[in-house]
Amino acid sequence: MTFPWLELPASRVDEAARLLLGWRLTANGVTVRLTEVEAYSGLGEDPASHAHRGVTDRNRVMFGPAGRLYVYQIYGMHFCANVVCGESGRAAAVLLRAGAVVDGVETARARRPAARRDSDLAAGPAKLMQVLDLNRAANDTSVLGGGPATLTPPDQPAGPVSAGPRVGVTSAHDVPWRFWITGDPTVSAYRRHTPRVRS
Repeated sequence: MTFPWLELPASRVDEAARLLLGWRLTANGVTVRLTEVEAYSGLGEDPASHAHRGVTDRNRVMFGPAGRLYVYQIYGMHFCANVVCGESGRAAAVLLRAGAVVDGVETARARRPAARRDSDLAAGPAKLMQVLDLNRAANDTSVLGGGPATLTPPDQPAGPVSAGPRVGVTSAHDVPWRFWITGDPTVSAYRRHTPRVRS
């Protein structure tokens, strides 16, 4: 099995993100086809990245080796997962933003009963983690085999890809490093960052 996104240097994390579209991520009885991702670079290069200011206990996984999950929690309750890319020692990761459930739909529905349509089941980074039943315990585990989640190549090309600004970050939000399969109904809704006005 070849992993073309795994062979790119950290400086080309945006290309790695594009290549991950269409790949399948399987965990705990559910498989999703990745339809939306978002690239983040490393130390001193990307102010939106968790690794921008250097190595910490939280972001250490981002510095390699590639092919592992970097999982973090937001708002004290939701989890997000990134696939680490690039050479060891230089941080780069791709946030897994959304996917289409292609296997284990009934299990996914049970885990996301609030979803009105199947296209909503994994239409967002936290929703994707919920349907896969992954949490912080998956941090620093391999997606190449042997971990709780496994990435496998697509059975067909992803199709046309669109690019646009990133979501939910206060810095460098206009960098067009969010990529999605054009027209796919599972892509999450875009909400432009609005800076807070201080009085």
